Amino acid sequence: MLSNSAVNGAVNGPIAQNDTPICDRPHLVDSLRVQDIQTQILNTAKAQRMAEFFSLLGDANRLRLLSVLAKQELCVCDLATTLGMSESAVSHQLRALRGMRLVRYRKVGRQVFYSLLDRHVLELYNAVAEHLDEAD
Repeated sequence: MLSNSAVNGAVNGPIAQNDTPICDRPHLVDSLRVQDIQTQILNTAKAQRMAEFFSLLGDANRLRLLSVLAKQELCVCDLATTLGMSESAVSHQLRALRGMRLVRYRKVGRQVFYSLLDRHVLELYNAVAEHLDEAD
């Protein structure tokens, strides 16, 4: 059986003494540009928050809710009827969307109306929908 170094060497090119691959291609960035690029890289905390955000949007029912709310403000019972879901299920999904600051609500007497939080959410929704429509 080959050692990891031998396998890596065969796949990735030569291996240095410390098992780090040696790049034998010309570098596309110099050390000054590397520093500029590194300042633009997401820090770990923000990358984690963004991953959680996109993970939340990985649910079809939440996206369906956003699609309705992108058109108009509605109460839970109207959202449930429109989407063919129970009010409990809609409330559960709205709670998650509120937690990630995607939707907001306003009360009028005893009724609660939901809408997208701001134009950024609408723009994000529209951009993804348009991107997918172009791929079809």
